[in-house]
Amino acid sequence: MVEETISKEVLLNRLKRLEGQVRGVERMIEEGRDCESIITQLGAVRSAIESVGALLLRNYMKICFDNKTSECSNVESLERAVAIWSRVHIGDKT
Repeated sequence: MVEETISKEVLLNRLKRLEGQVRGVERMIEEGRDCESIITQLGAVRSAIESVGALLLRNYMKICFDNKTSECSNVESLERAVAIWSRVHIGDKT
């Protein structure tokens, strides 16, 4: 099975949904909703961000390993991308 890269449109649609989720959390806070509901929604936002980041990183690796572009002219470029995502990832204890 050959995995395709995720299109720009798919990534942008996910980000737009994420933007809507964040606006929903803002409204919840403005309306004085209970903390548990807000935290639940923030967890969904975090999960969505991690999902988009993982998809983007997977695309980057696919492009690099297929050598379709000069974007990944060396392994260090891919290492930097993985390192950046690792720093952003919530839940890792360092």
